[in-house]
Amino acid sequence: MKWFYDLKIATKLIVSFGAVLLLTLVLGVSNMMSMNRVNQASTDLAENWMPSVRAVLELRATVGDMRRWELAHLLNEDAAQMADYEKRMDDTLIILKKTRDTYEKLISSPEEKVVAADFDKGFQAFMVDHAKMIELSRANKKVEARDVASGTSAKALGVINEAVNKLVKLNVDGGDAASDAASEIYSSARMTSIVLLAINIGIGMVLAMWVAKIVAAPLQEAVSLARNVADGDLTLSIDVKSACETGQLMQALKDMTGNLQNLVSQVRHGTDTIATASSEIASGNQDLSSRTEQQASSLEETASSMEELTSTVKQNADNARQANQLAQSASGIALKGGDVVGQVVGTMASINESSRKIVDIISVIDGIAFQTNILALNAAVEAARAGEQGRGFAVVASEVRNLAHRSAAAAKDIKLLISDSVEKVENGSVLVNQAGETMNEIVTSITRVTDIMSEITSASVEQSAGIEQVNTAIVQMDQVTQQNAALVEEAAAAAESMQDQAAQLSQVVSVFKLLASAQASAPRPAAPRKPSVPKAVVASVKAPAAARPALKKPVKETVGGDEWEAF
Repeated sequence: MKWFYDLKIATKLIVSFGAVLLLTLVLGVSNMMSMNRVNQASTDLAENWMPSVRAVLELRATVGDMRRWELAHLLNEDAAQMADYEKRMDDTLIILKKTRDTYEKLISSPEEKVVAADFDKGFQAFMVDHAKMIELSRANKKVEARDVASGTSAKALGVINEAVNKLVKLNVDGGDAASDAASEIYSSARMTSIVLLAINIGIGMVLAMWVAKIVAAPLQEAVSLARNVADGDLTLSIDVKSACETGQLMQALKDMTGNLQNLVSQVRHGTDTIATASSEIASGNQDLSSRTEQQASSLEETASSMEELTSTVKQNADNARQANQLAQSASGIALKGGDVVGQVVGTMASINESSRKIVDIISVIDGIAFQTNILALNAAVEAARAGEQGRGFAVVASEVRNLAHRSAAAAKDIKLLISDSVEKVENGSVLVNQAGETMNEIVTSITRVTDIMSEITSASVEQSAGIEQVNTAIVQMDQVTQQNAALVEEAAAAAESMQDQAAQLSQVVSVFKLLASAQASAPRPAAPRKPSVPKAVVASVKAPAAARPALKKPVKETVGGDEWEAF
């Protein structure tokens, strides 16, 4: 199994899960085959045996209906009633033949076919006697017809019923057999699924525990080695036992331990370089002095730009106030325009109301005209008559005059409403003219606002130029300030921590346990010397450095310091 231990962890997991998935596939295929067999049995039961039972029972019921209509025909002497029964028997015979044809397609065994043939023979004999009975019954030979019904016809009916009973039993037995077969298939499939599932779970658990062990054990060993290295023990002997990721991890730990041994040895050899920090501090202070002068010049430029910017901002503020006043005036004028438009809307609503009234009056006139036409027609008919009936003409004429008066009144109302609508339209025109004048005033005000906004734009251009100068000066000042702050903190931190670092460096490195050869080759650390920093220069830059909160951290927390603390 050495080859398996050398596989990658991903490959080990894939192989393990592949085995489990293969067993799951076997279980699924087995279940699918069992389900297919159960489906076939249930399909046979639903599409063969049950429809067959249903068709046979329907044949029995149809033959019973035929017998009932026959007896009713024999007991009745009314020709119309007998004709009705004959029609029912014909319809029943059609249904019986269709049912027999349907059942023919469902026959599935030789025995069932033989019984079906017996049914057909009995039915043929029954139909021969049926024709005789109906013919005798039509001739009012009821006694002879009853003899046929109780004789040969009854025997044929017995044969039919016996065949139907056999067919029902055959199909019920077949359905029971199909149901038993489905139950047996289900029980077998259930047991097979349980066995395969148990095997799948067992193999899966064994594979999971085995893979977890061969993966976790090397990781635990690697964790133990990493803790020893974290405690400073670099004398460990690490054996690499496999070529997988865990073996690669152990090899990486082995390489890291060797590199740490070399690194610590080099650190012990390099402690004498700390003494050179004093000269670097002096050089940094000189650079700080020159950059402070540059910062002062940039601040002067910033002050000049800020004065120009202030003047421009004031001018923009005055223009903005004037624009605000004009905007308020324009708002009032717009409100007036809104009121005028509201009045126009009201006037138009009144016109609309008058128009509706006109429509109503016109409708009345139309109705009156219609009635007038009818009355006139009646008057013409009355006039055409002679004698005493001529007096009705006077009544019709009177009604026509009344309707004419109503039409005149409606016409007068229409005239008044139209006049009123014209007057309101004129008023609406006046209001619209006022709205137009108001809108002209708004346009004038907006023109003035546009002129002022142009002045604001010009001032904004000047303001932008001034702000650009300020930004340039601020950028220069920020760069110089950042550099000065870094130099100030480097100088201060170096002056305060140089001695501590020189003393603590050997203690920090001494935490690591090295091989005897590495310890013998490590020299003693050199004593650091305190640099001489000019007091005047440091004092001149501490004040501006303290004014900026976002300064760099002391040298103890710089990248170099992080490297020391990482050990």
